[in-house]
Amino acid sequence: MTAPPEARARRGRARLEEDERISARQALRLYGRALRYVGPFRLRFAGKLAITLASLLPPLLLPWPVKIVIDHVIEGIPIGAAPTPLPFFVRPFLEALSGSSPSALLLWMLALQGALLLAIGAFGSSTRENDRADAWLAQGQDTATQTENAANAGFSFVGGLLGLLDFRFTMRLTQALNHHYRSRLFERIQALPMPGFADERVGDAVFRVMYDTPAITNVCYRVLLVPVAAPLGILLSAAVLALLLPDAPWLVAAALAFVPLSFLATLPFAGRIRSRGEGSRRAGATTTASIEEGMANLLAVQSQGQGEREKRRFGRDSEAGFGAYRALLRVGIWTFVAGLVPGAVLAGAVFLAVADGVIAGRLSLGDFTLLFTYFLQIAYYAVELGGLWINVQEDAPGLHRVFFLMDQPAERDRPGARPLRGVLDGVRYDDVDFVFPDGTPGLRGVSFEARVGSVCALVGPAGAGKTTLASLLPRFLAPTRGRVCLDGVDVEELELASLRRQIAFVFQETALFEGTIAENIRLGRPDASDAEVRRAARLAGVDEFAQRLPLGYDTALGRAGGKLSVGQKQRLAIARALVREAPILILDEPTSALDPETEQRLVEALREACRDRLVLVIAHRLSTVRAADQILFLQEGRVLERGSHTELLARPGGAYRRFVELQTRGAAAA
Repeated sequence: MTAPPEARARRGRARLEEDERISARQALRLYGRALRYVGPFRLRFAGKLAITLASLLPPLLLPWPVKIVIDHVIEGIPIGAAPTPLPFFVRPFLEALSGSSPSALLLWMLALQGALLLAIGAFGSSTRENDRADAWLAQGQDTATQTENAANAGFSFVGGLLGLLDFRFTMRLTQALNHHYRSRLFERIQALPMPGFADERVGDAVFRVMYDTPAITNVCYRVLLVPVAAPLGILLSAAVLALLLPDAPWLVAAALAFVPLSFLATLPFAGRIRSRGEGSRRAGATTTASIEEGMANLLAVQSQGQGEREKRRFGRDSEAGFGAYRALLRVGIWTFVAGLVPGAVLAGAVFLAVADGVIAGRLSLGDFTLLFTYFLQIAYYAVELGGLWINVQEDAPGLHRVFFLMDQPAERDRPGARPLRGVLDGVRYDDVDFVFPDGTPGLRGVSFEARVGSVCALVGPAGAGKTTLASLLPRFLAPTRGRVCLDGVDVEELELASLRRQIAFVFQETALFEGTIAENIRLGRPDASDAEVRRAARLAGVDEFAQRLPLGYDTALGRAGGKLSVGQKQRLAIARALVREAPILILDEPTSALDPETEQRLVEALREACRDRLVLVIAHRLSTVRAADQILFLQEGRVLERGSHTELLARPGGAYRRFVELQTRGAAAA
């Protein structure tokens, strides 16, 4: 069903709003909203935080084996005679080794390093020897493939056994969070009004579900972990430095200077990263839409010889996607440089100051390794804390695109809506108007009744308002004026779910799913018995071709029913509607792809089906509407004529009569 101008205008306004640049305040609101999705997993996030905090303690021991080997094995300085004091967590261990030979000390230090390697995957004082438990999928340089990793991220700040435990725990938490988030988005898409999403590019929606939703991962981990773990890491490392050099608070202050340095150096780039990130995601969505459209229209492309054109179109979209990501990457590089240059200057000054202490004899060579390692640890935590704002900017566009779709108005019931248990009488349209927001009239003063047990046909030229009129009954659209009633009750006062349970549909474009013939028929009523499935199939003419297939009703149809002809698909859709046994059956051009013999059988089946149902059929073919109890001839949104086929033909110069004569002459000419 094509979306009316109302939906197109609404989406046009929405896109203008979506294209607005995301401000810092909007980004903060997006992050706060994303954190609400942590609620169902709060205990697991608490577990992740506990493991992260536990991983801060072992690195405090990392530089000590190196210091001991340098000072007490290589330099031969007696234990307790080093220029710097021993902290409480190391003193008992070293005092127990006092008097040991250099070889014994070396073996003990190797054992300690081995234990640290097993526990946290770290060795020595340099970060080059420290392992982290993580795993990443192969990826390209674009937003789509990058986000596959974000949706399955398993990571830990340490390696070894603790890192392995953390990695497995985090990976499952990441997948659970992303599954929950993308499921809510998919649920929202399913609840959008049909006209409101009919013209939307499917590829863009797929991109949002698959590639925009993982933005929540980085935001939640950083916002929840960094403000707690980073200050605690700074506090622990600074406390050790204060124990080692109580008279040199400048070293701690220098490390803490990385907090404002990281924030101020990267702050000017935050808005640009959000902007480039939005552009990259939009370009990626365009590429995904190009793929979806190309695959869906493959037959049309090949039949028209437009393969080369489609190749060029996809090439442009694909290259634009990679180019947009490169633009984002360039901003990221400049952001890194902006923070790196002053950070390197500060680290270089600290390096020289500590080295000067070694030269002056105030520090040992082992102390140099020890102090500079703790300084780097504090600097690392400070950079994480100061860079928190810039590190979540790239995710703001992804969250914005997801929440934008979630905020689209869904179909809702009025307060106090009543359930519809069944339809006993029929439908009544009372002076119904429908006007699109741009002022174009869709229906004008339509009034008629159709009772259960009858067939009502809607006939008229294209654009006359037939589909619009039928769409008012299941509340795909709402009338601008007037009422649509079932058994005397306005459909706007009924629960939407219960209303649509009483209506079965057959649309012009047949939608089939990958599965068997029986499974596709049961989509109308999953609990239908085999006998009910076969009865509906016989009425719709499905049984005729299903019996000839090797597996009969258990034959798999392939994607979108690719193994069936257009006419067979249409018959299958009709069987699906019939098995539902709803009191109202709406058929939109149900015989357009049927041969005359099959069409005649279907018309007879509809007569049988309407004994206890109301059948509303939209059709142009005379053979389909001839047997209708009531025919409404529409033109420009008005009901020009109403009556049976015989009654309308008896009107000299009538619109329906001209319609029949044109069809008759066309058939004779053919």
